[in-house]
Amino acid sequence: MTGATRWRRPSTSPRRWTRSASGSWGGSSPERALQELLRRGSNGRPGLDVLSRQIHEKRRELLARHDLDGTLREVRELLDRAVLEERGQLARDVHLDDTERAFAEMRLEGLPDSTAAAVHDLADYPWQSTRAREDYERIKDLLGREVLDQRFAGMKQALEDATDADRAAVADMLADLNDLLEKHQRGEDTPQDFEDFMAEHGDFFPEGPKDVEELIDTLARRASAAQRMLNSMTPEQREELMQLSAQAFGSPELMESLGRLDGNLQTLRPGEDWSGSEQFGGEQGIGLGDGTGVLQDLAALDALGEQVSQTYGGARLEDIDLDELARQLGDEAAVDVRALRDLEQALRSSGSVRSDSRGQLRLTPKAMRQLGRSLLRDIARRMSGRQGQRDLRQAGAAGERSGATRPWAFGDTEPWDIPRTILNGVRRRAGEGGSRLITTDDIEVNETEARTQAAVALLVDTSFSMAMDGRWVPMKRTALALHTLIRSRFRGDDLQLIGFGRNARAMEIEELTELDAFWDKGTNLHHALLLAQRHFRRHPNAQPVLLIVTDGEPTAHLEPHGETFFDYPPHPLTIALTVRELDALARLGARTTFFRLGEDPGLARFIDSLARRADGTVVAPELDDLGAAVLGSYLGSRQPGRPPGGYDDWFGGRGFWFDG
Repeated sequence: MTGATRWRRPSTSPRRWTRSASGSWGGSSPERALQELLRRGSNGRPGLDVLSRQIHEKRRELLARHDLDGTLREVRELLDRAVLEERGQLARDVHLDDTERAFAEMRLEGLPDSTAAAVHDLADYPWQSTRAREDYERIKDLLGREVLDQRFAGMKQALEDATDADRAAVADMLADLNDLLEKHQRGEDTPQDFEDFMAEHGDFFPEGPKDVEELIDTLARRASAAQRMLNSMTPEQREELMQLSAQAFGSPELMESLGRLDGNLQTLRPGEDWSGSEQFGGEQGIGLGDGTGVLQDLAALDALGEQVSQTYGGARLEDIDLDELARQLGDEAAVDVRALRDLEQALRSSGSVRSDSRGQLRLTPKAMRQLGRSLLRDIARRMSGRQGQRDLRQAGAAGERSGATRPWAFGDTEPWDIPRTILNGVRRRAGEGGSRLITTDDIEVNETEARTQAAVALLVDTSFSMAMDGRWVPMKRTALALHTLIRSRFRGDDLQLIGFGRNARAMEIEELTELDAFWDKGTNLHHALLLAQRHFRRHPNAQPVLLIVTDGEPTAHLEPHGETFFDYPPHPLTIALTVRELDALARLGARTTFFRLGEDPGLARFIDSLARRADGTVVAPELDDLGAAVLGSYLGSRQPGRPPGGYDDWFGGRGFWFDG
């Protein structure tokens, strides 16, 4: 059969690639495949993609819910309530002198619009209302607790209704803390200094830091979040808060101590994000302390997002902070990551993959054999067209024994391997017992190989369009299945795998299966045909079989001096040189089959013309059928007198058929 043919499957037996055909091998390389598996999840558990989405959604929800003017609102409410209460008292107080009443009302009427300025102007106001005075004093108390809560989580609640003694204790703690940090900065502190500090002020640090470095880490994360919160405010909000904070607890010394603390922490931990900001767009106002906590949560979510992304060099699931993940997304998320960790560890220790010197995963020979056999079984089922039919049992036409054996199946005519059959029976009786010496399960038969040898060149397009259009993995599955078939059933044949993008190169099967998709502009079929010709000339007594898988016209060729020439649309010289090498292969007697991927009419016309010139065949398979098409063509070429594209009956006529 020559010219253009189209490979079809019977419509009555639709099948698709099953997951078992390749296990989890869905990526471009073992490392990428493992990454994809961890991203998607397994056995009903969500993968890293789901966790990334949850992290992003929580971050977005925090920004969309909150507004940073919560403290300003609360201060304004206390101020308005105090002024209203004072005005009522002025109107009710009959004993108040009219001049004093008028002066007080004038001061209240003339308060500036700025909350901070109004609070400042009322600092020396003689309040007539006790409730109004309490509300005003509550402003100073609130501000003190908020600015402390920014640096020390929980201070707002802990210092509610604080006494002068409580405020003095805070001042002493800040002074001692700054002294400790400055001593540490100079390298003069000792572990005893830290122990003494915690013994006296440990109640202010419920986190229970173990040493001064852990104490600094905790404080710096909180302080940098407080700074990012201020950076996230509008200039007006920031100015108002700065002015109000100066009146916290009615003690300017507090702000001086906190400013000194921030300076020490920035010096000791410059790597923290002290300059970032966020865009909040919600309506739920939050105070300084709670807002700082939200900024800490955002920073933690950002760190988790990076850990879960696993996109940085040397990334491992052990990098994910499970405690923080549980705090942010719940315990179930941490359980899911532990399950993924166990899965990753099981795969790495299963003997199917190994790490190279760069830490990248590589398939072991054992895994290559298992994967190849799995792909081969799936292709055999696809080619047979019915469930339960025998796999690729015929190793070749009747001929020489290959030295290999296999379990007997109904319909086999090969001679028994007597020693292995008896040994199987002895092992079965020793392990399971039983009265029969030999059963059909014990029988092994000798495999045979066809006497005619073939030199096979499989040329696979590795240009970027193959990956971009989803043809990368089917191409590699096909190559591995053909390699497994030849290595296991046709050992006398010699297979050469040749990948061609901008340049062509011969590859071992391990190299091809581990090849990642990369941007390679050009389809250098000319170079690939040169390498195929060299392979055939090394095997002058073998039947040349040329199989070409491509999705594009030749756009590059090899110059005499070894440089690559590229042009698109294809240059006439590129076409001429490609055709010349195809003619040379035809003169060597190569049986040629083109496997055209894609529906481009121009490509179809070009490939058809090449096939006619080489007296070859064109097969246009669907991606799911590429492996079956290539193996079918190869098996057809192994039968004397049958053209390579005419294979249709290895499995009782229930496989593929051709429509010319």
